[in-house]
Order: sequence, then structure tokens, then C-alpha cells
Amino acid sequence: MKYYKQILLLLGEHILIVVLSVGISLVLAIPIALLVARSKWLSTGALSFFGVIYSIPSLALFSFLIPLFGLGKTTAIVVLVLYNQYILVRNILAGFQSIDPAIIEAGKGMGLDARRLFFMIELPLALPIILGGVRIATVSTIGIATIAAVIHAGGLGVLLFDGLRMNYLPKILWGTVLSSGLAYLGNQGVLALERRAFKRTQGEDRQSTLQNMSVLDR
Repeated sequence: MKYYKQILLLLGEHILIVVLSVGISLVLAIPIALLVARSKWLSTGALSFFGVIYSIPSLALFSFLIPLFGLGKTTAIVVLVLYNQYILVRNILAGFQSIDPAIIEAGKGMGLDARRLFFMIELPLALPIILGGVRIATVSTIGIATIAAVIHAGGLGVLLFDGLRMNYLPKILWGTVLSSGLAYLGNQGVLALERRAFKRTQGEDRQSTLQNMSVLDR
């Protein structure tokens, strides 16, 4: 019984790290993407910068940041947030760049200000691609968070590394199955949201967006 309580505790720690990392990453990535979207030079530079960070092995980045943040969850979350910026900023930029300029002009023609135009038209249309980035970032975060156990961040990596160190197969299996299952559930959950958002941008739903805006402005 004690063994299963430990597993549930580690699973909860892993989920907490993933939720915090993806949430913070998204909060940072949206304004960054909107800021650099105004300039091709800025967007290329930002993606290149985050691409370089993304290419650094996780253990190396953990080691580099330990003197600043110490061992534990804080360093793990900082590293995961840095990794996620490349995925999220890239997809957020792609999402807004995919919007038909004619739709934007139609919204402006209805008298929508910049805030309403963003939240009522641009964001809903860009949302499927943004959620695609969130899905990739979620799965990536779940995997890298497993490695964060080496810096005492907790999570399912504890089971894997303990099992490897002790040559104890049940721990290795539990760690592998739970981390894989969590990645699968995370992928499928965000994928469902992504498909729903995509359907809302197609056909009658896409046309009704502008129709609804015109009704609101009357």
C-alpha cells in the first residue's frame, strides 16, 4: 500500500510540474509572439534564439541553471519553460499569420477596435494552430520532466532512475508505463480541443463569426 501511495505522489508531482511549466510557457509565449510578429527580423531572431536553447541537451541546461536556481522543481520548471518557448512562439506566429487578411479587413470595416478584433476574430481563427503547439509542448514537457528527477525535482523520473540504479524491473515498468500513459492522455486531451477549435473555423462556423460580430455591433 505504501508503495502505491509513493507512486501516486510522484505522479501528482509530475502532473504539477507539467501543468505549471506549460501554463507559464503559454503566458510568456503569447506576448512574445505578438511583439515579434510586427517585424520579420524580430520574429526570425526570436525563433533562432529559442531554437538554439531548444537544441541544448536537457542535462546540460539543468546543470547550467543549478547555480542560479538550485536543485529542485524551480530549475526544472525554468528549463521546461525555456524549451517550450520555441514550440509555442513558432506556432502562435504561424497561427496568426494563417488568418486571411480579408477577414481582418471585414472586421475593421464593422468598426471593431483592436481588442475586440483580436479576441473575437483573430484569436479564434489562430486557436487550432496554437493548440497544436500546446499539444507538442505538453508531450515534450512530460518527457523532459522525467529527466528532471536527476536534479531532485521529483516526478515519475524518480521511479525510473531508482529502478535503473537498483536494477529493479517493477519500478522501471511503472515509471515507463505511467509517463507514457500521461503523455498519451495529454496528447489526446489537447488534440480533442484542437480538433474542436479547427471545426469552428471551417464552413458555416467561420462565416457566422463575422455575422455574429455584425449583430453585436447593432
